[in-house]
Amino acid sequence: MTGSTTDYDDRSSRKRLAAAADHADETIDLESIVVRYENRPDRCTITPRECPEAERMTTWLSANTGVVVDLADAR
Repeated sequence: MTGSTTDYDDRSSRKRLAAAADHADETIDLESIVVRYENRPDRCTITPRECPEAERMTTWLSANTGVVVDLADAR
């Protein structure tokens, strides 16, 4: 027993971080799609440009356009 009361596994986190570091120099082209609404905030959805249709259904991020900022402004 490690004394931990959670199911957190530090080894799996280290494995994921190492795997991410292996791909740190890779770039992914992203595509953004904005859906405009009349009575609620517009939504921006970002997906990889080269993504198989089956994966596109689960590989995306959506946010209200009011929370999206220009990269230059964030720097």
